[in-house]
Amino acid sequence: QVQLVESGGGLVQTGGSLRLSCAQSGSIFSFRAMGWYRQAPGKQRELVATISSDGSTNYGDSVEGRFTISRDSAKVTVYLQMNNLKPDDTGVYYCNLKSSIANYWGRGTQVTVSS
Repeated sequence: QVQLVESGGGLVQTGGSLRLSCAQSGSIFSFRAMGWYRQAPGKQRELVATISSDGSTNYGDSVEGRFTISRDSAKVTVYLQMNNLKPDDTGVYYCNLKSSIANYWGRGTQVTVSS
């Protein structure tokens, strides 16, 4: 059974930094991509960043240039380095893993940026 466990969320001031981690366990058939999505209160879940099996990355427009997604060499943990955080970055950040046959989600970690 695949599990995704997020960590690293918290409270930070505007302009600060946080690093999120997502640890994957369980066997994956035909991995496609892993990444982060976020959901603010009253808003839809939106793309933050993804990293594909070939290492290519994709970012949401609002985080481009401030956030960096990476994956460890063992390919079981994905990181999201978040710099120059803004109040609009506040929300629950969810880890996501896509394979050719399934889509998995973590439980989420709260990120709060104070002004």
